Amino acid sequence: MLGLGELELKVMNVLWAAEKPLRVRDVLERLPGERKLAYTTVMTVLDHLHTKGWANRAKDGRAYRYTPARTREEAGAGLIREVLESSGDADSVLLHFARSASGHESRLLRRALDRREPPENGS
Repeated sequence: MLGLGELELKVMNVLWAAEKPLRVRDVLERLPGERKLAYTTVMTVLDHLHTKGWANRAKDGRAYRYTPARTREEAGAGLIREVLESSGDADSVLLHFARSASGHESRLLRRALDRREPPENGS
């Protein structure tokens, strides 16, 4: 995901899959991969994710418990919005995407647009 390093994305995937807030140790135990990471590495990554606004944390005794600041879907939509706003030509980006969308993606977009509330000013 745009704005996240490889390890940050792995940690976010653990947070998104969790059903409850996780401590650093919980995240460490759930991380996939052959090599075992240091506790302090995972703690630093979670701190960075919190600073970047990707994760929330709440004090639990001397430790923190972490949760995602937004769902995976909200994060994805936010990244699309960021790309559109930074592109300098959102119309062209959207048109190019629309031409490259699969049939399934096109149907989803049409359904979402059909359900959208009309703008108040009529534009």
